[in-house]
Amino acid sequence: MDTLLKKAIIISIVLGIISGAVTTIIIQKINNNENNLIKEFYLVENAVHVSPHSIRKSMDKGENNFILVDLRSQEEYEKEHIIGAVNIPAYKDPDTSAYGDVDRIVNSFKGLKNKNIIVYCYSIPCMTGRKIGKLLVENDIYVKHLGVGWNEWRYDWNSWNHEHEWNITNVKDYIAVGKEPGTPKLNLTSKACPIEGELGC
Repeated sequence: MDTLLKKAIIISIVLGIISGAVTTIIIQKINNNENNLIKEFYLVENAVHVSPHSIRKSMDKGENNFILVDLRSQEEYEKEHIIGAVNIPAYKDPDTSAYGDVDRIVNSFKGLKNKNIIVYCYSIPCMTGRKIGKLLVENDIYVKHLGVGWNEWRYDWNSWNHEHEWNITNVKDYIAVGKEPGTPKLNLTSKACPIEGELGC
């Protein structure tokens, strides 16, 4: 075999090895990056979203280490709201945003100290809570989000409650009307979120 052919074969083998090694490294980096993104997603989800079951359980037990904030207009809040929630409107009326009222919104949230602040707006896909959350973070105020919005809480109770709870809970027990937040009723026999610990509601 002539020397030129031997060199070509050796170069081909070396390039094949290098190419295989580079491809393996790239695949590992892609997989690690994907795994890191998945990990980050779940860490963020668990840090930001609050289970409505755990809130209902806390209400039933009379716990007050959190405060719910309804971001809908004052008009909508006074018609009905989740019992115990205060109103810091991100809307002037049902059809007009008040996002520009930055000082009022920020100062209202600054008044809610020493409690976990949990916001909710119209529905799960509604962007109001996310936009207000971003506004607040820019002002060093950190809030969490209720895992459901007003519409799911009020009108779709069974979709997020466990089936065994459908006949033993009533959404009207968790709704208030008027300007005042209202006070949840104690229910020490509540079956809400029976699983305790890290994997509970």
